[in-house]
Amino acid sequence: MFNDIGPLELVTIVVLAVLVFGPDKLPKVISDVMRTVRKIREFSESAKQDIRQELGPEFKDFEFEDLNPKTFIRKQLDNDELGLKEIRNGFDLKKEMAEVTDAVHSRDTDTSAGSSAGSSGGRIDMTKKPEDPGKDDRPPFDADAT
Repeated sequence: MFNDIGPLELVTIVVLAVLVFGPDKLPKVISDVMRTVRKIREFSESAKQDIRQELGPEFKDFEFEDLNPKTFIRKQLDNDELGLKEIRNGFDLKKEMAEVTDAVHSRDTDTSAGSSAGSSGGRIDMTKKPEDPGKDDRPPFDADAT
């Protein structure tokens, strides 16, 4: 319940509680707070049990934590019926990236030797070729206008 409270925050809360309630009343206040927390938990558990009973036997494994969208999506993605685990295991990102890197690097070495050969092996030439503007072409901007 208080997993995110560190030791410094806990000491601060204790010191503030002693200052606000005093050392004489502090044990009674702590017991009252604990009793209230227990009652809230009991009420919550009884409400969950009532809802499960009203839903019927087909929802006996229903968990309220599954209503959290992250939990719901995670549970659905881990479901074997969709076959997503096979797809995820069949897709090797490192292998795919290595193939792309090899293709790019081999394309750089092949362009100087095989540029007149056209398309080599059905591969697409992905290298940028500098465009030589014609001597009559104007520059991309007007120097006088800027």
